[in-house]
Amino acid sequence: MGIHLPSFSDVERAAERLRGHVVRTPLLHSPQLNALAGRQVVIKPECLQHTGSFKFRGAFNRLCQLTAKERAAGVVAWSSGNHAQGVALAAQLLNIPARIVMPADAPQIKTRNTLALGAEVVAYDRYSEDREVIARDLVMRDGGTIVPSYDDADIIAGQGTVGLELLQDAEPPEALLVCCSGGGLVAGCALAVEGLNADTAVFSVEPAEFNDHERSLRNGIRERVEPGSTSICDALLAPTPGELTFAINQRILAGGLSVSDEEVLLAMGFAFEHLKLVLEPGGAVALAALLSGKVPEHYRSVGIILSGGNVDPAVFAAAIKAVSNSQSNP
Repeated sequence: MGIHLPSFSDVERAAERLRGHVVRTPLLHSPQLNALAGRQVVIKPECLQHTGSFKFRGAFNRLCQLTAKERAAGVVAWSSGNHAQGVALAAQLLNIPARIVMPADAPQIKTRNTLALGAEVVAYDRYSEDREVIARDLVMRDGGTIVPSYDDADIIAGQGTVGLELLQDAEPPEALLVCCSGGGLVAGCALAVEGLNADTAVFSVEPAEFNDHERSLRNGIRERVEPGSTSICDALLAPTPGELTFAINQRILAGGLSVSDEEVLLAMGFAFEHLKLVLEPGGAVALAALLSGKVPEHYRSVGIILSGGNVDPAVFAAAIKAVSNSQSNP
């Protein structure tokens, strides 16, 4: 039996479920960014979404469809932080118990916010333990429904409402840059582009050390990240594309791009200085790809999704310092 892939109609139904529950984030334009990029840029700041990232969209779309019996049994998820907060808020709103398996070294702001939203946090060592195994063991022991962070049709459809809104609220750009870890957001946005017949080339953007999508799209198979790889982009550390997400992305995406940690820090600083936005590293990769000249020049208009803003102070301070250093040493 083949896998069930979500479709554009699933994205449309997700948008109906989410109406009145999510923030329809605005589209922003920046003369400074247009001048630097040499093209027109439209910005979708999902850092202004509930819980500070797009993840609430997929989480609410998944949880609101649970039966009364499933809700009473609770949900279990694994996450480096943004999906955790999205699930925690959705669960709080729907009165569903939630347990989240999170790395012990997750940004403190993400752990604190998840706890504040009423979820139980189960910490694990990301370098020696398997979060999915821990989550499945919890369900086997105590019951509940697993809510995957990306490889789930309802999660993908919910995330796709980001792209749907962008395409409804602006002229479709010639290229769309979307941050990528497991691939749920970019897959959902790709479905929106395909469903609206938009002439838009969709690109995934990843940290250079975690460019499994870029390599997978190039080679036609699901590649894995090398063991021991590191990046400041704590939200984008999935080791391989999802089964569902890669099936969609392989069919629709124009390609994959990757950026260095230094380019990410500079993009965070640019967003703070010129866009007046606070971004976390993973939320800034699309902007970083544009600022660092990774986008082919023939795309004269570009959409970028700034996917999250949950950043610890020390990392944000490093971004401001990186910008200051670059201005002192042009």
